[in-house]
Amino acid sequence: MIFVALVILMLCLIIGVPVPVSFMASAAWLIFFGGPAGEGYQASQLLPYGYAQMNSVSLIAIALFIAAGGIMERGKIGEKLIDFVDVFVGHKKGGLGIVATISCAIVGSICGAACATLSCVGSIMFPRFKAEGYPRGLAAALLANASLLGLLIPPNATLIIFAWISGQSVLACFLATVVPGFITIVLICLVNGWLLRRSNIVLKIDKSNRTGADKVRLFQERGKLAIPALMLPFIVLGGIYGGIMTTTEASAMAVLYAIPIGMFVYKGLNLKNTYEVIVETAITTGVIMVMLYSVAMLSRLYILEDLPGMLLSVFYAISDNPLIIMFMINIFLVIMGMLMDDISVVVLTTPILMPIIMELGFNPIHYAAIVGVNTGLGCITPPAAPVLYLSGRLGSAPIDEMMKPCLWFILLCWGPVLFITVFFPKVSLFLPHYIMGTPW
Repeated sequence: MIFVALVILMLCLIIGVPVPVSFMASAAWLIFFGGPAGEGYQASQLLPYGYAQMNSVSLIAIALFIAAGGIMERGKIGEKLIDFVDVFVGHKKGGLGIVATISCAIVGSICGAACATLSCVGSIMFPRFKAEGYPRGLAAALLANASLLGLLIPPNATLIIFAWISGQSVLACFLATVVPGFITIVLICLVNGWLLRRSNIVLKIDKSNRTGADKVRLFQERGKLAIPALMLPFIVLGGIYGGIMTTTEASAMAVLYAIPIGMFVYKGLNLKNTYEVIVETAITTGVIMVMLYSVAMLSRLYILEDLPGMLLSVFYAISDNPLIIMFMINIFLVIMGMLMDDISVVVLTTPILMPIIMELGFNPIHYAAIVGVNTGLGCITPPAAPVLYLSGRLGSAPIDEMMKPCLWFILLCWGPVLFITVFFPKVSLFLPHYIMGTPW
């Protein structure tokens, strides 16, 4: 019956049934027809289990980080951060792409969601890309890839959910993706410059003639304006890594700090758009919570049906080499990422694959980094590719113009980062080990 439940789940996702409803449909089949004798399971036992799993303070951080991203976008906080980054690298050829990439990393480290990062940075950067003469396909592909840095530069909602499901330390999971995240930043900047030179594009705006005095003046002017905005990532990241605040407390501080800064310093936030942010946050959080509740019950049913054991038997039938099995797990994650969004991939695959990871002797924190890179890759890999399509809409770029540069980013950025993360565990385990003492 477990295979029928999986078929129901995949069919529902493919035909466009909402993800929480797809999970519930699969769980309903197992409740009525699962079990060794096909007699089903007691819903009276599963419903309280799902509620107990949802009773976690860590999940509050998801709603608060979503709200912080919306406030940054409407409060013009992101705009000041981008202007400040432009002082350092904006004068170089291709510098605007570097500005966009670094800005996505900074904004993503605050709001922790790719779509929120893309909406915030894209609304500011796409007009600048157009004015400078960037091809719209390249600009949209670049921002789609750069916005995913929010899945690697912590904090981010995806790893909060992963830690919640797998029972791992949230901070350790955050630290595991930091080094892969910085490697990705460097590679995206390099590939963007290479694509510009390769296509012989002549940019309309040349900032290379900025003198030293110009740079000092801009640094002073924009730096002064950016100080309140720059304090936000220091509060969030410093609070978490300094051990001063938990992830949930840091997310609350981000919201409490961003509201007055957006209203009274940058004057982009008012009561009307604050209300809009609250409504959007409530809707998004509600969808995620319903999804998590349904997947909590579904994951329990998967364990009762011994789905991880069945999947491990399939892997062992192909090879008993742990590295080969890890390679197959990554292929599985990439395929799942092609069919659904990042959060859905995490909530669906973690209960299935985590027991296999433990059985094979892999470090669960290392696996958290692998999940972070894979979910980022899935968000820009068709047919689903929600972030890629959103970037195309925001940048008015048709998909055929985006695909070629996006494939180069996948091949030369995400591919190498995934390879390094999977086969060189110390890259992702370095910070968790030296900061928290987690095992290699």
